[in-house]
Amino acid sequence: MTVLREVTTVVFLVSGLGFMLVGVCGIVRLPDAYHRLHASSKCSTLGLLGLLLGAAVHIGTPEAVMKAVVTLVFAFVATPVGAHVLAKSAHASGMRQWEGTLSDELAEDQDDAAA
Repeated sequence: MTVLREVTTVVFLVSGLGFMLVGVCGIVRLPDAYHRLHASSKCSTLGLLGLLLGAAVHIGTPEAVMKAVVTLVFAFVATPVGAHVLAKSAHASGMRQWEGTLSDELAEDQDDAAA
């Protein structure tokens, strides 16, 4: 394996782990479930991107690259949709927001639709 390939692998893996670490800090420190959900969805997509690209570069076969790309496409589609569904169901069940939240646009839209 060439030095450039090894360095590229390490850069991708460290960046993926960095996004995961930032996401975990966000999950632990953010004030409510909506903010935590945002942090978890960002860290899972961007962290997975770095980790899978690092693995694909390290393995280097076309099959590994294709599997990484398919997995990334699925994750980049499914994760935001899942986070949206979870946030909307939490809102519908009446989960309280952090006191510092500036607006609740979903509630405003529902009030406008009901009027």
